[in-house]
Amino acid sequence: MIIVTVKDSESIDRALRRYKRKHQKLGITKQLRNRKYFTKPSVSRRTEILKAKYRLEKYGV
Repeated sequence: MIIVTVKDSESIDRALRRYKRKHQKLGITKQLRNRKYFTKPSVSRRTEILKAKYRLEKYGV
């Protein structure tokens, strides 16, 4: 649970911005999207390997 305390002189917009930043740092939406569907361990491993291969080709030596 994300808790954002609103200070006396702080506007709601600023507090919302802090909430959104915390939400993004924790990666809650990313985690929800990943948990939406079950992926087999072999499939997830394969996608990780393909992503690593892509990164190496694009940014590697």
